[in-house]
Amino acid sequence: MPTGRVKWFSLEKGFGFIANDEGEDVYLAASSLPTGISTVKPGTKLEFSVADSRKGPQAMSVHIVDAPPSLAENSRVNPDDLAAMIEDTIKILDRVGNGLRHGRHPAGPEAERLGRVLRGIASALEA
Repeated sequence: MPTGRVKWFSLEKGFGFIANDEGEDVYLAASSLPTGISTVKPGTKLEFSVADSRKGPQAMSVHIVDAPPSLAENSRVNPDDLAAMIEDTIKILDRVGNGLRHGRHPAGPEAERLGRVLRGIASALEA
């Protein structure tokens, strides 16, 4: 089975290209990716079969051999620090919730700050 590395892949466009070991570009459709995988990063080593299509060689039955290291995993927040941030956020949300029960919505700057904190925690959890 031929192998190659992903040159680029666009989730929005639903396709990309693989540079096979012979240096030839091979079309990679999102539908050819393994079940449960919606995108691949450049540099990911793949094993695949090739079918001729009107677009030229097309990868079929794709298997991931070796994925490049994840930058997100290397930049994760320390779990103890994240736990402390979540606990502090719960206290803030408690205060905001009590205010809402009494008809007081958070003021503009406070609401913006809370939104940034929640988005930051969500990003840290998703990394």
